[in-house]
Amino acid sequence: MRDWMKFSVLGIAVLLLAGSAAPPEAWAQHGMPRQEAGAPPPQHMLAQMYATAFEKNIGEGRGFGMAFVADQNGYPGPLHVLELKELLKLTSEQEAKVREALTAMFAQSKPKGARLLEAEEKLRRLFASGQADETSVRAAAVEVEQARSELRMVHLTFHLKTREVLTDEQRRLYHEARWSPHQPMGPHGGGSPGASGPMK
Repeated sequence: MRDWMKFSVLGIAVLLLAGSAAPPEAWAQHGMPRQEAGAPPPQHMLAQMYATAFEKNIGEGRGFGMAFVADQNGYPGPLHVLELKELLKLTSEQEAKVREALTAMFAQSKPKGARLLEAEEKLRRLFASGQADETSVRAAAVEVEQARSELRMVHLTFHLKTREVLTDEQRRLYHEARWSPHQPMGPHGGGSPGASGPMK
């Protein structure tokens, strides 16, 4: 993995915007078709940037948006709760419980994430070998989606667990900080300027 690909979802958005503004010569230097001035980069290259960032985050045990459906609907994740602990005014007991949840989550998500990345690599190798056929591809794709489902369930489960640790007011503050369009975005996608760390 490239060390510089330490992106959150917000980071990718910035990258894509920057890429769309890049001069045509910059894309040509990377072997891509020459673009007209002001034209966005090829869609498949944007998808590749996203895929690279996905691999980086999943390899570190993060969910890379897999739990957005929970996070956006009142079920905060442990990583971002800790990032916003001062805003939320977590008690020492709450912080201890959330840290315990985060440790347990990573203990499960890292090996399951590794399995997903291995399954994706297996699918790539199948096509790279020139031996891909419908039967083998179907089996490899099923393996990928099963691994993805199991990993996503880990992240969703810990959003369920974390919600129970917080009060209604803390959940309200969390949602406002993370998702309100009126809040300044932090460097990694959180609504609070003090939030830090890659997106889950």
